Amino acid sequence: MRGRDLINNGLPDELILEIFQRLDSKPTRDACSLVCKRWLNLERFSRTTLRIGASFSPDTIVTLLSRRFLHITSIHVDERLSLSLPPPPLPLKRKRASKTSSSSSSSSASSSKRRKLSNKTRSGGAENAESCSLTDAGVIALANGFPLIENLSLIWCPNVSSFGLRSLAQICTSLRSLDLQGCFVGDQGLSAVGKFCNHLEELNLRFCEGLTDVGVIDLVLGCAKSLKSIGVAASAKVTDLSLEAVGSHCKLLEVLFLDSECIHDKGVVAVVKGCRRLRSLKLQCVNVTDAAFSVVGDFCVSLEILALYSFQQFTDKGMKSIGKGCKNLKDLTLSDCYFVSCDGLEAIAHGCKELTRIEINGCHNIGTRGLEAVGKSCARLTELYLLYCQRIGNSALYQIGKGCKSLETLHLVDCAGIGDAAMCSIAKGCRNLKKLHIRRCYEADYLHILFSMVGNKGVIAIGKNCKSLTELSLRFCDKVGDAALVAVGKGCSFLQQLNVSGCHLIGDVGITAIAKGCPQLTHLDISVLQKVGDASLSELGDGCPMLKDLVLSHCHYVTDNGLNHLVNKCKLLETSHMVYCPGITSAGVATVVSSCSHIKKVLIEKWKVSERTMRRAGSILSYLCMDL
Repeated sequence: MRGRDLINNGLPDELILEIFQRLDSKPTRDACSLVCKRWLNLERFSRTTLRIGASFSPDTIVTLLSRRFLHITSIHVDERLSLSLPPPPLPLKRKRASKTSSSSSSSSASSSKRRKLSNKTRSGGAENAESCSLTDAGVIALANGFPLIENLSLIWCPNVSSFGLRSLAQICTSLRSLDLQGCFVGDQGLSAVGKFCNHLEELNLRFCEGLTDVGVIDLVLGCAKSLKSIGVAASAKVTDLSLEAVGSHCKLLEVLFLDSECIHDKGVVAVVKGCRRLRSLKLQCVNVTDAAFSVVGDFCVSLEILALYSFQQFTDKGMKSIGKGCKNLKDLTLSDCYFVSCDGLEAIAHGCKELTRIEINGCHNIGTRGLEAVGKSCARLTELYLLYCQRIGNSALYQIGKGCKSLETLHLVDCAGIGDAAMCSIAKGCRNLKKLHIRRCYEADYLHILFSMVGNKGVIAIGKNCKSLTELSLRFCDKVGDAALVAVGKGCSFLQQLNVSGCHLIGDVGITAIAKGCPQLTHLDISVLQKVGDASLSELGDGCPMLKDLVLSHCHYVTDNGLNHLVNKCKLLETSHMVYCPGITSAGVATVVSSCSHIKKVLIEKWKVSERTMRRAGSILSYLCMDL
């Protein structure tokens, strides 16, 4: 640093470390580490979490990271996440050799290394796929490099076996949370975890197909005094025997997730009777019946979260048992529970008055009367999700607006009976609404289409009354036009996310109103809007400088000119999707890449990318079709 360094001379290490710990953004922390050597060392000292995606050699990366970061307590390895290297830099022209020989040789050496690594990551085939997966050697290196680790996620790491897991368990005895989702580990590895990691509190075994009751029971016996959360899914050899062991030994269990056809009433009842502290129960078990939920109602007095998916033997009888006994229930999810009707939801509403979140997805026998009961009894409701509920009508949301004044989030997907009248009721009654998501809420029967469709009237009411709205999504709401967005622009100045994809009546007038009235907008999806052109992009550039995500695919009247004006003003842009925009050329793509220093992803047709743009920003470009 030139001149006098007031910060480094005046601030002790402890204070700088405290500042670093308050930085939530990884790019910000990385930028701080580049200020000087002192900040680099302090940032290394303060970092406690690492996230690793699929790369050219995760085993090598783990070894390198263990040398750099010494105080890591949480590591997340997720091989669903891609890691791409930037393209190698172009070779510099040679100048006078006397002064630059050493620097040019080191530069060429580093460029050669980067080219080799880049070629490895970009080369296809089974061999490359194999090298991009964490192995037992990498797990052992992780254990040796971070012996004090407390939280570890190894998600979809197929090459990690019981050998690596056993070695990890012997070294990392302080483990409290272990996520093995998608790992093909066996009983021996899980038994070792139970033997050595006696402080384990959270365990995720979803899609661990190599496990049987033997490994699960051994783990349960070893971690019985600490285990609080268990998740099991798609493990055909894990049966009721494992759950009986959990119920007998894990008295502190609070969270249970089960997705299995091999679990029956016997296993669920064993857990419910033995684990009296159970707070969260999420089940997708087709062989569990009302008999099990009768016991849930009797014993789970502390239950706060209940999620039931695809139940074929769960009826209103089970719902009534829960409503009668689980008075502290706050979060209820019912997905594809075809035999639950309005009677069951009424029982829950009358008995569970503490409910704050309800999600109903594909339960075709639940109609207006059931949701009306929620509006009358559950005054503390803050989140409501209705998906594919064809029998719920306007009067249900009228009652929600009347009785649930604290509602902040409302999601409606393919609810044919809900229209403008319902939206007006919500707008007038739920003035604290912050998130409204609507998708295709219209009736296909043209005889009733005027009475059950969300259009301008309902959205105008939202704009006039819900001043705190931050997220608005109106995907494929065919009757929503410019007048609705004008009202939103005037009334919802805190709006941050807007999705009007497929609302073909919206044009430049509506988008201009949003640009002028919503300066905090960060996400905008205007795809498939045929009436939007360069005028909208120009106004967005002037009025929404905080814009980060822009989706304008299938906008036929947007050209390079409008895009150029927007990116020159919106310097924080990170993602841009612009496929099937005939007015955008390779010049427009180059403008986005060169003008936006924070850009991370551009989705575009491959033929619109010039060679120069490819060399400059190949790592951030995504293509609709790789090969045509």
